[in-house]
Amino acid sequence: MSKPLNKKKSTIYKIGISSVIVSFIVWISPLLAPFLPLSTKGKWVFTTGALILAELLFWVGAVIVGKEAAMKIKKYLNPRNWKKQKSAVLQQGGEKNEG
Repeated sequence: MSKPLNKKKSTIYKIGISSVIVSFIVWISPLLAPFLPLSTKGKWVFTTGALILAELLFWVGAVIVGKEAAMKIKKYLNPRNWKKQKSAVLQQGGEKNEG
């Protein structure tokens, strides 16, 4: 009886993770606004709507997967942390070779 429950939970968890990841794609989409064949008002509406949708998707996904998992994904997808992660991986690799 627990196997269907675990499968259902993992499906819900995957939906949550997908929601968080899609929120980042939607959050970046306003960068396309200047290139769309819309009026200025249309571009404002598109940008505002995309940002609201992105936040909504992120927080719905965060509720589903849990705060810790959502923050971990957010930290991983943040370009500011890419350099830090790369240097941390290099340091760990160096420590493994020494010992």
